[in-house]
Amino acid sequence: MTMLENIRGPRDLKALSETELGELAEEIREFLVHAVARTGGHLGPNLGVVELSIALHRVFESPVDRILWDTGHQSYVHKLLTGRQDFSKLRGKGGLSGYPSREESEHDVIENSHASTALGWADGLAKARQVQGEKGHVVAVIGDGALTGGMAWEALNNIAAAKDRPLIIVVNDNERSYAPTIGGLANHLATLRTTDSYEQVLAWGKKVLLRTPLIGNTVYESLHGAKKGFKDAFAPQGMFEDLGLKYVGPIDGHDLGAVESALRRAKRFHGPVLVHCLTEKGRGYEPALAHEEDHFHTVGVMDPLTCEPLAPSNGPSWTSVFGEEIARIGEERADVVAITAAMLHPVGLGKFAERFPDRIWDVGIAEQHATVSAAGLATGGLHPVVAVYATFLNRAFDQLLMDVALHRCGVTFVLDRAGVTGVDGASHNGMWDMSILQVVPGLRIAAPRDADQLRAQLREAVAVDDAPTLVRFPKESVGPAVPAVDHVGGLDVLHRSERPEVLLVAVGVMAPVCLQTAELLDARGIGCTVVDPRWVKPVDPALPGLAAEHGLVAVVEDNSRASGVGAAVALALGDAEVDVPVRRFGIPDQFLAHAKRSEVLADIGLTPVEIAGRISAGLAVRDERARAAYEMSKAADAPARNESSKEKKE
Repeated sequence: MTMLENIRGPRDLKALSETELGELAEEIREFLVHAVARTGGHLGPNLGVVELSIALHRVFESPVDRILWDTGHQSYVHKLLTGRQDFSKLRGKGGLSGYPSREESEHDVIENSHASTALGWADGLAKARQVQGEKGHVVAVIGDGALTGGMAWEALNNIAAAKDRPLIIVVNDNERSYAPTIGGLANHLATLRTTDSYEQVLAWGKKVLLRTPLIGNTVYESLHGAKKGFKDAFAPQGMFEDLGLKYVGPIDGHDLGAVESALRRAKRFHGPVLVHCLTEKGRGYEPALAHEEDHFHTVGVMDPLTCEPLAPSNGPSWTSVFGEEIARIGEERADVVAITAAMLHPVGLGKFAERFPDRIWDVGIAEQHATVSAAGLATGGLHPVVAVYATFLNRAFDQLLMDVALHRCGVTFVLDRAGVTGVDGASHNGMWDMSILQVVPGLRIAAPRDADQLRAQLREAVAVDDAPTLVRFPKESVGPAVPAVDHVGGLDVLHRSERPEVLLVAVGVMAPVCLQTAELLDARGIGCTVVDPRWVKPVDPALPGLAAEHGLVAVVEDNSRASGVGAAVALALGDAEVDVPVRRFGIPDQFLAHAKRSEVLADIGLTPVEIAGRISAGLAVRDERARAAYEMSKAADAPARNESSKEKKE
C-alpha cells in the first residue's frame, strides 16, 4: 500500500515523519499527473500546492478549523488528504467535482469557483464565531491572481479593522492566475520575493546585540522600535501591515517545515495574519513548467508522458474562431482595442495581443473595472471589445447598466463559455446572461449559430458605436455551417414545411437541435418553420407577424428559462396582440451538477426527441380540448336547435 493510500483523513498526516511527508508529496504529484491526464482538469495549480495543502492539514484541525479555498481549482490535493482518492470520474457525471463541494465532504466550505471571494467568506465566518463564542480558526487560501480582484481588498479592509479577531490569510503566490499576474499588486509581491535576507539580517542583529553587555538590550529595543522603517526599506510589506495585518513571509511554499512553522506562528497570534507563500505552478512536472502560456493551468485528456491530447478533435473551437476574426478586425480598424480579466489566452485574445500589444489590457481579476474602463475607452473615441467568460460578466452587471448602457457607449462584450459548460460545474455554466441582460436598455445581444455567423455578427457588433453590443458562444467545438433557406426581416429561416403549424425559434447553437426537432415533428405530420433570430435582443419586429401564421411558437435556448429569450418573445407577441401560445424550452431554474455538456442537456430535456415529444403531446392535448369544447358547445346548442325546429313545424 502506498503512503497516499494510507491517508484517509487529515489526522493521518500528524504522525508522519519528515521523510514520510516528502515521500507523500512525491506520490501526490505522481498521482495527480496520471489521474488528471485521464480525465482532464486543473493540473498546474494543484501541483503547486502539495506541500502547502499538507502543512495546512497538519497545523489546523479541519473541519473544526475552516479552510477556505479561493476559486477552488487548487483543491485536488485537499480532496486527497480528506479521503477522496477516487479520481476516475473527476468532473464527470457521478464523480468528484473539480472544485470544493459540500455534498462531497464536511471539509469543503465554498463551492463558488469565482475568484476573490474567499476573504469575504472568511470575514463573515470569523465574525460569526466571535459572536457565538465558538472556538476554531478560519483560514483563507487565496492566490496572487485573485488578490487583483477588488472584492479581496474590500474584505482585507474589513478583516484588518478587528485586530482581536483571529483570521489567517495564506497568499499562494505563484506569480500567475491563468497567465502571469499583472498590475501594481503583482509588482509589490515581486518586490517581497526579492527580500529573503531581511529576516535573516534582523535575527542576526538581535542575537549579536542581546549578547552585548549593558547597552545591548537598550540598542536592540531602539532598533526594534524602528522595525517598521527597516521593513519599508528592505521589504515593503508595510502595505499589509498598514492595513493592520501581521505579515509573515515570504516563505518557500515547497519547504514543508518552513510552511508549517509559519502557519503555527500565525495560529498563535490573536488577530489577523497574512502568511505569504511562494509556490511554483506545475511543480514537479517538467512539461507543465515548460508550458510558458499557463503552466498547464487546465488540461484535457492527454498522454502524461508526451502530453499529446487523446480526446478526438471535432474541429476548431468557438474561441479560436473569435480569436482569428478579432485579430483581422484589428488589422482593419485602428480604433478597435481589447480588454480581458486575467484570461488573455482562454478567451482567444492571444493573436490580437501579439499583433497589437499597445491596444490590449489585461486588468486582472476585475470584471467591474474592465467594464468601466471600457466605457472610458469608448468615450475617448475607441471601440473596446471586452472578452470574458459568460458566468463572470454577472459580476459587472451594474457597470454594464449604469456606466456603459446609460452613457450609450459603443462597447462590445464577447462572452465565451456561454450556456451549459458541463464539467466545470454549477458556477461555470454561462446560463444567466440572456436573462439578466434583458433589462438593459439599448443593449443588443447576438447568439451566432455557427462559425460564419460568429464572424459576421462580431463585425456587426463592433460596427455599433452608440450602444453596447454582446456576442455569446459556447465552450464546445464549432459544428458544421447551418445555411439559411430564406429571410424574414432580420430572421434567418433555416427550415420551412409545406403547411407549418409550429414556429421553432432556435437561439444560437440550439439551431441543429431545432432542425432535428423539426424533422421528428414533420414525420408525425406536424409542419414546422425553424428560424434563427440572430440578434435575440431586441426581438426582431418581423417575429410577431411570422408567429401569427402558426398555431404554436416554441423558443429553444441554451439559457435559463426564467426571463430569457422565450420570455422576451412572449412579451413581444403580447405587445403586438398576437394571440399565439409560446412554449419555452431552456435551462430550468436550478444549479446544474457537473457532467459532460451532452449529458446535462439530456438531463434537462434539451434534446430533439424530448422537445418534439413535448410539442406533439401539447398539440394533442390542445386538439383534444378543442374537440371536447366543440362537443360541449354542440350539446349546449342541441335544445335550442330542437326548439327552433319544432317552432318551424308548427
